[in-house]
Amino acid sequence: MAARGAAPRAAAARWLAGVLEGRSLAAGPPRAVEALAPADRALAQELVYGTLRFLPRLEWRLGRLLERPLARRATALRALLLLGLYQAGEGGFPAHAAVHATVAAAAGAGAARARGLVNAVLRRWLRERGALAAAEAEVPEARWAHPAWLIEALRRDWPQRWQAALEAGNRRPPMTLRVALDRIGREEARALLAEAGLTSRPVPEVPSAVALAEPVPVERLPGFAEGLLSVQDAAAQLAAPLLEPPPGGRVLDACAAPGGKTGHLLELVRDGAEVVALDSDARRIERLRATLARLRREATVLTGDARAPAGWWDGRPFARILLDAPCSGTGVVRRQPDIKLHRRAADVPALARTQAAMLEALWPLLEPGGMLLYVTCSLLRAENEAVAGAFLAAHADAEEAPIEAAWGHACRVGRQVLTGEGDMDGFYFARLRKRGGARG
Repeated sequence: MAARGAAPRAAAARWLAGVLEGRSLAAGPPRAVEALAPADRALAQELVYGTLRFLPRLEWRLGRLLERPLARRATALRALLLLGLYQAGEGGFPAHAAVHATVAAAAGAGAARARGLVNAVLRRWLRERGALAAAEAEVPEARWAHPAWLIEALRRDWPQRWQAALEAGNRRPPMTLRVALDRIGREEARALLAEAGLTSRPVPEVPSAVALAEPVPVERLPGFAEGLLSVQDAAAQLAAPLLEPPPGGRVLDACAAPGGKTGHLLELVRDGAEVVALDSDARRIERLRATLARLRREATVLTGDARAPAGWWDGRPFARILLDAPCSGTGVVRRQPDIKLHRRAADVPALARTQAAMLEALWPLLEPGGMLLYVTCSLLRAENEAVAGAFLAAHADAEEAPIEAAWGHACRVGRQVLTGEGDMDGFYFARLRKRGGARG
């Protein structure tokens, strides 16, 4: 008889193997995981996300525990071993039971012939973990469970705060909700959550944000289907209010899908204001439309590249533009831990060029006196104040509209929230105003 928990571990190993081979977590779980019972599906997700969260550390441990390296094609076996090491080390699982269940999962994970190796490696870890834990303190990737390039980048950019940011990147994130304040008050929403048996707390820095004590499926959230509540990190909820959409103004959300910030903007605009939601990916546009339908909000939805407005812009200027630019995602690794695996230092200059190109392309669409909010979920200055600062230096008609706030850190240009501060994700914000005209 298979050990209890072998099936979700086998499904998790197959899911993790796909991620190790290049698949994004954002693509969602494979069918084998979706077919599991809800409790087993939740276990598989915890195993995959947890393993990826500590992947650099687990990879180092695996290298020390193996007599010889695994064959390059042995991805299924590698995934199973990493899952086992996560459970027996970082995951808080009963160690011997986790080893037994992981060995039993070998056949379902595509590594049936390696049961003996899985058992030997995991039991060696149980015997030697004290010595290995002491040794890994001298290896940055193992100690901090982040890739070396990111450790060095954070140490350079945030010399007083890099350690706290790395530690926060390894913690499970809270499930934070945005309350549609134009329809329901925050305390009223918390009362609805309490009636549903859900404990919550307000996020002091963000008037619309409520954090749950424990994550739950969205189906359990009262008012979610009606659009009263949305799942959105508190730092992401800072964006729309910073834009200060004026009454009756035209607002562009330039990288809108899946629609969280678009929905928030629609909660704030008034007096006939129009929100235009743009995204370049037609599949992501469908997610955006679904979000708007659930929120019961209306926006003008366009498919197009923010770097090429000629393909979608109607010539009418915008009073406000929100540019939530593609970035390294280094501020959201606790939610998207495969970033630690897939992102490289060489990606950052290319991303900065894309960000600069978007700013250049969108600036002519902004009316005089209007404001553009530049946002990333990156912690790296090369994508943040360096991009915004270079833009300001190159455009005489641009000036910074400083952000005065109790949260985050003032930068040379803009303001930065580091991962974990206020239990928020890492985000950067810079407000750029176009000189001339009336200020809305």
